[in-house]
Amino acid sequence: MTTTAIPGYRLGDPALPASPLTEKDLADLKTSLLFTDEDAAALRKAHDVVKGQVEAILDVWYGFVGATPHLLAYFSDPVTGAPDSDYLAAVRKRFGQWILDTCRAEYGKDWLAWQDEIGRRHHRIGKNRTDGASAAAHIPMRHVLALAIPISVTMKPFLAGKGHSAKEVDAMHAAWSKAVLLQAILWCRPYVKEGDF
Repeated sequence: MTTTAIPGYRLGDPALPASPLTEKDLADLKTSLLFTDEDAAALRKAHDVVKGQVEAILDVWYGFVGATPHLLAYFSDPVTGAPDSDYLAAVRKRFGQWILDTCRAEYGKDWLAWQDEIGRRHHRIGKNRTDGASAAAHIPMRHVLALAIPISVTMKPFLAGKGHSAKEVDAMHAAWSKAVLLQAILWCRPYVKEGDF
C-alpha cells in the first residue's frame, strides 16, 4: 500500500477510481431503502431550502462532535489530544459541499466513485491523507453508521425553516434520512472483506 497523499478529489473528478459497484447495485440498494423518484424530487426541493443554511447546519453538527470526546478524537492529535483546527476547517468545507451534493440527488457512476472515496477517507487506507493531517488514523465503521442518526434528525428544523407545509417537510426529511443512510452504507465498503459487501 502506498503512503503518498491522495489527491483532493471532488465529485465528478475524472481521476477518481471507479467504484466496483454497478448502477444496478445502487438501484437495488435504493429499493431496499424505499428510496423512490419522489424522494429524489423531495431532496431537490430541500436543496433550495438548505443552501442558505449550510453554515448553521454545520454549527449544529460540529457542536455535537465537539461536545462528544470519542468523536472529537478522530479530528485530534492522538498523542496530545488537541483538536487539529486546520483539519476540522478543511473537513467542514467539504461537509458543507456534501450537504448540497446530497440534496442534488444526482446518482450514477461518478457519484458511486465519490462515495467510495469518502469511505476511504474515513478508513485507515485514506484517513488524514487528503489534508496531511495527523489526527486519529481510522474511524471505526460503527461510528460511520451511527452518525447517520444525528445527521438525519438534526436536519428537520432546517427543512422546516422556509414555510413549507408539514407534509412537504416530512417528505424532505424522510428523503434526507434515506439519502444519508444510503451514503453511510456505501462509505462502509472499504471496511468490509472482499465479497461480503
